[in-house]
Amino acid sequence: MYEFSAAFAYLCELKSDKLELRPSIPDEFIAQQTRLIGSENALRLAESLERASPVSVRMNSAKRSSLFSEAELVPWCTTGRFLDKRPEFTLNPLLHAGAFYVQEAASMFLEQAYNAFDETPQRVLDLCAAPGGKSTLWRSLLPEGALLVANEPLRQRAMILAENLAKWGHADVVVTQAYPEEFAALRGFFDVIATDVPCSGEGMFRKDDDARRMWSMANVAMCAERQRKILSDVWPALRNGGWIVYSTCTFNDEENEKNVQFICEELGAEVVPLSIDPAWGIVDTPFGYHFYPHLTRSEGFFIALLRKTSPSGTQKMKIKHRPLVDFPKWLKNNDEFVGLRSCETLITAVRKSIADDVLAVGQIVRCLSAGIAMAEEIKGKKTVPQHPLALALDFDEAVFPRVSLSLDEALSYLRRETLCLPADVPRGYVNVVYEDHSLGFVNNLGNRANNMYPQEWRIRRK
Repeated sequence: MYEFSAAFAYLCELKSDKLELRPSIPDEFIAQQTRLIGSENALRLAESLERASPVSVRMNSAKRSSLFSEAELVPWCTTGRFLDKRPEFTLNPLLHAGAFYVQEAASMFLEQAYNAFDETPQRVLDLCAAPGGKSTLWRSLLPEGALLVANEPLRQRAMILAENLAKWGHADVVVTQAYPEEFAALRGFFDVIATDVPCSGEGMFRKDDDARRMWSMANVAMCAERQRKILSDVWPALRNGGWIVYSTCTFNDEENEKNVQFICEELGAEVVPLSIDPAWGIVDTPFGYHFYPHLTRSEGFFIALLRKTSPSGTQKMKIKHRPLVDFPKWLKNNDEFVGLRSCETLITAVRKSIADDVLAVGQIVRCLSAGIAMAEEIKGKKTVPQHPLALALDFDEAVFPRVSLSLDEALSYLRRETLCLPADVPRGYVNVVYEDHSLGFVNNLGNRANNMYPQEWRIRRK
């Protein structure tokens, strides 16, 4: 009883300082954490949730930049960096070029799960992927020729996911919009399924006032039940011996350890241990790994790696092959790709080695993007390069004239404003770059250059 009283007394002290500024940390949450991690840790956790969130980014190793090169390394992720303060990321053109991604440090621990695989996965499903932090990390970790399917059920969030993956630049990605049960038809198809499931959001208390307001034990129970349904629905799509990466941004055991136990006992899996350095401050439990903000430089996070032991069988699908189409030879390695028409006018390039897998996924669930969006054909007479092409790692930048922009010019481009290029720049489609990183295309008419940056991507901040 004393432990709970001490927790509540300290909570009241915190509230007296913060009441006018923010909603309070829920009393039931403090009581829950006191039961789980003890009074002292619960008090330190509550105190840490009133501090500013740490700032971290992850660099795109395929789009090298000296940006943040002096920043402190995130110890569990080779490309992660801690920043001393939060800059105005939106006004940095390299963010829009895909040179880095703003990501919470704990979620970068995914790299340690990948390092625990004893074979290289060839088909990975990131089931609840928006806005794309973990998907871009998966894509950086996976080898060329391995397929990443990044999924988000909600249309608006799925479009943001597609945008962020296009900026990251890897060709071997399919972005889908589907619910977990729809993937069950791809029986035994995936080597890895990552489930960063929707949760009660306790790890967001530090920066999201709505997470505090909406939290309740009833919501925790509802989330835990929904998470088990998500896992059960998608389970048939994971091959026997495949891995599931389960994660949440919450602290409680209902949504974490008890759900891992559910996976093991009800679905059929075993927990795979990960290598951690005690200096990282990560709490190791029999069912996974906790990041607490009073112990690690991070937000709240839980992750577990499991290997499927129950049989699921495989289903040999009859692939409905679509007619191949010629695509503009604008890639460094055109012979490695085939052209597909994703709609009446849009041509995409997909790597030959995964084309059947891409088609198989497209037969089952709705695909928003696949491979590299190359060109739009207008009335059969005009071929217009598409924006994702300019961001693709396979893009041959020697194909189009290239113009370097200053910071002010790059921001004007990203706001979709009209540019005036130097008089000696050829007319037609021009690739504009900032600090040697491609930003996109303009159509140079001579007296002005029409901005081809996607309307829905433009930045509005001045």
